[in-house]
Amino acid sequence: MKILTASQIRQLEERCAGIGLPSDKLMENAGKAVAGEVERILGGTDRRHILFLVGPGNNGGDGLVAARHLHDWGARVTVYLLGRRGDDDPNLKLVRERDIGCVEAAKDEGLSQFNEALASADAVIDALFGTGTARPFSGNILSILDRVNKAKKKRPRRRIIALDLPSGINADSGAVDPATLYADYTITLGCPKPGLFNFPGAERVGKITVADIGMPENMAEEATSEYLTGEWVRPVLPERPLQANKGSFGRVLVVAGSMKYIGAAYLACSGAIRVGAGLVTLAATPTLQSILASKLTEVTYLPLPESRPGAVSPEAVRLISQQFESYNVLLLGCGLGQSQAVVKLVRSILIPRQRRELPVLVLDADALNTLADTPRWWQQLTTDAILTPHSGEMARLTGMAVAEIQADRLEVAKKWAAEWNKTVVLKGAYTVIASPEGRSVISPVANPGLASAGSGDVLTGAIAGLAAQGLPLFEAAAVGVYLHGEAGELVRNRLGDAGMIASDLLPELPVVIKNLKEI
Repeated sequence: MKILTASQIRQLEERCAGIGLPSDKLMENAGKAVAGEVERILGGTDRRHILFLVGPGNNGGDGLVAARHLHDWGARVTVYLLGRRGDDDPNLKLVRERDIGCVEAAKDEGLSQFNEALASADAVIDALFGTGTARPFSGNILSILDRVNKAKKKRPRRRIIALDLPSGINADSGAVDPATLYADYTITLGCPKPGLFNFPGAERVGKITVADIGMPENMAEEATSEYLTGEWVRPVLPERPLQANKGSFGRVLVVAGSMKYIGAAYLACSGAIRVGAGLVTLAATPTLQSILASKLTEVTYLPLPESRPGAVSPEAVRLISQQFESYNVLLLGCGLGQSQAVVKLVRSILIPRQRRELPVLVLDADALNTLADTPRWWQQLTTDAILTPHSGEMARLTGMAVAEIQADRLEVAKKWAAEWNKTVVLKGAYTVIASPEGRSVISPVANPGLASAGSGDVLTGAIAGLAAQGLPLFEAAAVGVYLHGEAGELVRNRLGDAGMIASDLLPELPVVIKNLKEI
């Protein structure tokens, strides 16, 4: 599913008109699709009071269509008009013909009718401006949005649902008007917009769903960014032939863990196993191995020489390098720490004095920190690699400020993937995956439960396990992000998002794969 800017959406609408899909047909499709999503969100429409905030443009027109359908399905609907709509507006006529309560803000003295409708509303639908917001909110609109926000705080179960995107968010940049509502759900039309995933606007969109309004997606040829869905992932999943053996599903060599971060090695190895890798080997010191052996029973071990208990010796480079021909993927960095010995180890593996063939690389955490301290490292590291930085690590790698990265995560990931000639996974809410060739996908998941220690180690392991099974790097990264995100959603649905821990994700990874295959 393509992600389109506001101008690309307008171009697509023009192309649709040229093939017999005029704007009024798209509006009817959009309104009906929104009504269906609202009905699903509310668990039915019977005896539900739904308040529509309707603006003067196309977003308001979509809202009027949705209001009409929800009324026909048994909801009690109130339409509150902010901004003049022509008397010849066909959708407004259809609303009035049904005797749907329709109030004009300009005639509502002291907003008394609005206050009455808001007090009993089970849901408030923001159909004010969508992508058409052009100036800061003021006057009645400002007052009304403020009252909706206050009413939500008094009654949290009241749903706020944005049509296309919460009014006041820039569809392209994610810049936000201070009065913009904090939506519980955003039903975006046709295709997602990049502003839904950029902060600060992303904080206000809630759960995103995409409504199919009949626009042929293949007409948006210029779009290179996509929304990561189950439909995208399902055909990419590695095959599992009946005659397979463990060698059929790839081999992952994991160099991870330290006395300070023992769990990182466990989580990374387990992530690779849980997505189906055939063999995972942990390269670790005997001290770490003795601690992990009873917990990591399914992996094999490559004992590394240590200079003191738990501290890897520089001589480990030779031993690790001798194993490269036997493995498809080298996962490097999770929880290694940043001691001088570790930095030397990582640099010697990635940028050796004598050129050697490396497996596919999946680099995280302290491997990335070592690269960040290596001038123009990408000119020396020519092996195919997936980098999995969070925003802080990305800042160190690029020299950019974290706030600058967060303001345009999609473009930042795409720019540096091309510059470095590496696949980049920019972790965080709405994780971005970008390829050197310019492809990109955005994860649909923003789950605060995943913001806990070790979650990234599980993700890195999952990506490595998928790459070992033969997926191209971009696909391995994208599928890994999707499985990890959906596993988090399963845990959140069961436990909530407070207290979720990284190991909760592990048994859910194969469940997500199973669910995808059974659809």
